[in-house]
Formats: sequence, C-alpha cells, structure tokens
Amino acid sequence: MGAMNTLRQNTGVILWILVISFGVIWTLQDSDVFSAMNQTNRNVATVNGSPIQQEEYQRMLKRQRQRFQEQLGSDMNPQMERRVREQAYDQVINQELLQQEMGRLGISVTDSEVEDMVFGETPHPIIRQQFADSTGQINYNLLQNMASNSEARAQWIKLEEFLRRQRRQQKMNSLVQSTIQVSESDVENYYHRQNASASAQYVALRYARVSDDSITVGESDLRDYYDNNREDFKREKTVTLQYATTSKEATAEDSSAISDDLSTLRGNFATTQNDSLFLVNNASDQDFSSAYRTPDQMSARVADSVYATPEPGRVVGPVFGGGQAHLLKIRDTRPAENDFLHARHILLKTDQADSELLGRLQALRDTVESGAASFAEMARRYSDDGSASNGGDLGWFARGSMVDAFEDAAFEADPGSLVGPVRSEFGYHLIHVEARASQAVQVADLAYNLSPSQATLSDKESLLGDLAYFAEEEGAFLEEAQRLELSVEEVQVETDQSSVPGIGQSPALSRFLESASEGAISDVIEVADKFVVAEVTSVTPEGYRPFSEVKSQIRPRVELQKKRAVQTRRMEQALTQNPFDALPDVLGTELRTQSDITYSTTTVPGLGQEPKFVGTVLGLDEGETSSVVEGNNAAFVVQTTQKTTPPPLTDQKRQQIRQELLKQRRQQVSADWIAALKENATIKDNRTQLR
Repeated sequence: MGAMNTLRQNTGVILWILVISFGVIWTLQDSDVFSAMNQTNRNVATVNGSPIQQEEYQRMLKRQRQRFQEQLGSDMNPQMERRVREQAYDQVINQELLQQEMGRLGISVTDSEVEDMVFGETPHPIIRQQFADSTGQINYNLLQNMASNSEARAQWIKLEEFLRRQRRQQKMNSLVQSTIQVSESDVENYYHRQNASASAQYVALRYARVSDDSITVGESDLRDYYDNNREDFKREKTVTLQYATTSKEATAEDSSAISDDLSTLRGNFATTQNDSLFLVNNASDQDFSSAYRTPDQMSARVADSVYATPEPGRVVGPVFGGGQAHLLKIRDTRPAENDFLHARHILLKTDQADSELLGRLQALRDTVESGAASFAEMARRYSDDGSASNGGDLGWFARGSMVDAFEDAAFEADPGSLVGPVRSEFGYHLIHVEARASQAVQVADLAYNLSPSQATLSDKESLLGDLAYFAEEEGAFLEEAQRLELSVEEVQVETDQSSVPGIGQSPALSRFLESASEGAISDVIEVADKFVVAEVTSVTPEGYRPFSEVKSQIRPRVELQKKRAVQTRRMEQALTQNPFDALPDVLGTELRTQSDITYSTTTVPGLGQEPKFVGTVLGLDEGETSSVVEGNNAAFVVQTTQKTTPPPLTDQKRQQIRQELLKQRRQQVSADWIAALKENATIKDNRTQLR
C-alpha cells in the first residue's frame, strides 16, 4: 500500500517522467527530431506513386547503423556504410509495400482492439513495461490519467498509433504465414539428413579416360541429340538493341556547388558547441563518431589536409576524397600506437644487383632535383609499379607495412626528402616522402556525397530526350546519336532477362521490350547510375534456336554421352561377371574408401562433385552393393561398409527441429512474398537527387 500511495501522491511527476520516457522510445522508433530540423520534405523514392520521405529513410538508416555498430563493436568502413544504406533503403521500400498490400487486402485495426491492447487482460508488452508498479502489476489509474490528460494527448496518440501499426502488421504476418505447416515426416527427414552418416568403398571409371579417338560423332548423332533435347535450346523472344546512355556522375559544376555549400558552413562549424547535432542538422552523409582515426583510415587527400596541421579546433576543407566532399573539424589528438608515412616511389624491378638500372634511377633523381620534371611525372613514365598511373603515390601506410629496406629508408627521412636509390627484394626504389604522422585524431566530418544536382540530371535526361525525339522523327537513331556526340552500344537480350548487359535492371525497360517491335524507340529510361534510350533493331520471336546455331555446343555433350556409355558398359560387364572385390583388378583401376559420408558431403576423391554418390551410399543397407551408377564425371559402383543410425528423436529435440523448420519456412515465405510485391511494383529511386 505504501508504494501505491506514493504513486498516487506523485502522479503528476511520474506522468511527465513517463511522457519523457515514451518520447525517447518514439524518438528512436518513429521520429528523428534533429534530422527534421532545417530540412524540407523530400522523397527518397516513390512506390507505386506513393512517396517515401527522406526523413523516414534517415530514421531507418540511423537505426540500421546503430544495430550494425553494436554487432561490430567499432566504426564502419565505407563498404559497410554502403551496405547499411542499401539495407535501410530496402527496409523502407518493404515497409511501404507492406502498407499498400495491407490496404489492398482491407486489413485494419479497430479502436476497440487498440483499447484492448492497453486496458485488456493481456496488454501489449510496452504497456506492461512502462506502467507496472513495484509489484509488477499495471497501474491502471496512472494509465487512465495519462490517457485523459490533455497535456499528454500528443504522446498518447503516438502510443495508439504505434500499437495500431504493430497489431495491423501482426495480422498481415499471420495471414501470410497461415499456410505454413511442418509435418512429422518433415521433422523426421530433417533429423535423419542432419545426423545420418556412412562409410563406403567404391570403384570408378572416369569418362575423361576414354580417348577422343576411340569414339566417333557424326552429323546424325548431333541432330538426334538436338531433336531429343530441344527444350534445352528453347529461346524466349529475343531483341537486339542499340542504345545510348548518359551517366549520373556529378559534373565539375556540381562538385564546385557542393564545395561552396560546405564553405558557407565553415564559420558556424568552427564555433558550434555540438558537432554531432551540427552534422545531423546539416544532413551530413557521414555520421558523427568519437573514434580516433589514423591517416591510413582516411582517404589520402583527406589525411594530407588533416595532418598538415593537426591542431584541435582547426577546420579543414572543403577537401575531396573517397567520393565525398569533406569539411572536417579536428576535435582532439592523441599519440598513435604506430608511426605513419605518406610517400611516392619509382620502382625499377629486378631480382639482382644491376648497375645499369641503378644508374637510370640516379639519373631520374637528378632530373627531379633539377626541377626539369616532377616526381609524379617521372613515376608515371618510368616506374614498373602498379602505382605508376597515380604518380607513384602509395598513400599513407603504417610502419611495418612495407619491406624492411624500403621502410627503413623512408621512415628515417624528413617530409619533402628524396631518398634512394634503395634496393629491396623487388628492385631499386627512388622514394619521395610526402608527409609523416604519429598522432591519431578525432574529427567531426561534415561530408556530402558527390552526387549530381537536379539541374545536371535534367540536362542529361533532356539530352537523351532529344535523341529519342529526333530519332523518332528522322528514323536515324545512330546518326542522331552521333550528332549529339553520344556513343552507341549494341546488345542482344531475351525479353525475360532480369538484367540487360551494359544497362542493368529496369522494370521500365523490361516492359518496353515485351511489346516492342522492330524500329521502336524507348522513352528515356532511368536506371541506377544512368539514363538510357534504346532502339529495337531486330526481333526474333519465341521458339527454338536453330541446329546450325547450337551445333558447336552440342558436340561436347554428345562426346561426353558416348564416353559415358563406354565406361558404363565396361563397368556393367565387369560387375555381371565378377564380385565387387575383383573389380579394381578387372578394370585396371583402384578401390577407394570414404568415411564420414553425410548428406552435406559435396566432393568425393576421384569423382569430384557427385550428388548421386552420397544418395546411393546413404540409401544402401550396411554391406549392400549398388548397381552401376552413371555420375557426373564417372561410372561407379559403391558398397556401404558401415552406417550410423541417429538415436531416436526425443520430444524436446522434435520440438526444437519443428520450431527451426517453421522459422526457416516463415523467413523464406516472407522473403518470397516481398520479392513478388517488388517484382510487380513501380519503384523510383530518387537517392541520387538528394544530398
């Protein structure tokens, strides 16, 4: 009673604690106040015409990053960041498809259902979590107080929306997964396949041992194979296209505009007291991180700028690197665990002492020191190393990353120095030390992806629009493309292909190809990284590829077929006349043994990948010998020498397997269902138009 009285007396205080608590929960799950500040509503995508706001995507991206970093235990590299961005994008697309499908099916949640989730006998876990008292019982007085309090109305509505959304999705999941069943036979088979094993001995005759000279393949053999296997050569409607593209890469003007945007933020960035919030408010494509980074963990250009004067409080940039424009504030520094160097080199390869190469490299050094040519220019012209195309630039590297002779010479030199010639196991090096560092830095990185502006995209789309219009009017696609200085490629594609070589995946292009006739010109089609306009130059109807076209593909198949027949016949004759143990001597081959054969065994010595071997061994009784089996690579006979039968299933194990199979099938059904929704949806990705 004392606890309850205390609760009643402090209802107002507790109410606001709960309001704040719910506010935190909903901020994490359904809103991102900071992301919404100073931003207009922008669509990251449209799904069947319905927009998905940029803010919604950013909320999902934030949650995905948090989960990923919790699992990883460290910061993400650029590759991981790209993967997380794709996962977040897929997730918001899937959610929108789910909402649309629930609307189509009329799945809804009534007010009484929501009320029951709050005040019913089995309330939602979030109600029990937030409104339980010290005894674990729900304080319904407090719950009712919040529901009726006008000052908490906005938070209460959010709670109802959250519960309604969860209940609706739960109904949808139940509908999708209602047909999933796991039978007793499914459980038994799964258990057997996971735990059965056997040992066997076998004799094999590989088809490759039959010489080409010993078989003959005539025209009639090839035609017979073609006639008997025509379905192998079935062809969907095939279209030959010529197409022109314009890329979605940012122009120099776009990069300059992004740089200008960052420059205008420089002063405020330098003085802000909350760097993390500043990055969020200004839509940085890099999240704030308090981690300390070394120069080898940054792009070389960024590291060069930061480590030129690594003083806390200094703002660096704009600087371009790693596909982004950066404005960085150095927040703190500390000694690094290693020393780092940025260097270039010219390498003349040799595995032995060579006075001629040594003299050539010394001459190159004299040229650089005289100022007649830059080090980078000499590296591009003369270096034997893969870094030559980049002016010999090796980027930043830690001590211990290079061979000893190179490293000892480079790390003992001052920045700006020329070192060498130095001989290593790779040859002779001339080294230019660009910079060095021994600190790790903590930076706030305001970064924008180098994305094309809407004006750039419009210009590139318009250029292809001109091509489509004039090619339609004049009937001269290639000539018009050349007039507009666009290159034209040609490709042949079956209309059921999901991806067109050189173009990629595009539902719009697929729809165009399905109905296109010869001479048809597409509208401007947008794919992930380009705009496309295509002309159909020829159409081959659905049917079978002619014999003349596939004859060369058929010959090796027929040769294998004849060799298989030779080895199978030999094996059958030997097995008919001799016991299993005598087969190796009769056939001039060896008896092989294999233990621990399970359903997951993929390769077999002497046979390679041979699924029939595993199935045959596990299908025989102990001591039983098979007939001749025609495998992928050999004809063989096996004798199962030992079988391990799994112990009887316990009820606990049976239930565990049932739940595992149910989980697998539910995941598969859900994935297939979402994939089907995507396949039939019109999805427009606008991410390249947003920064």
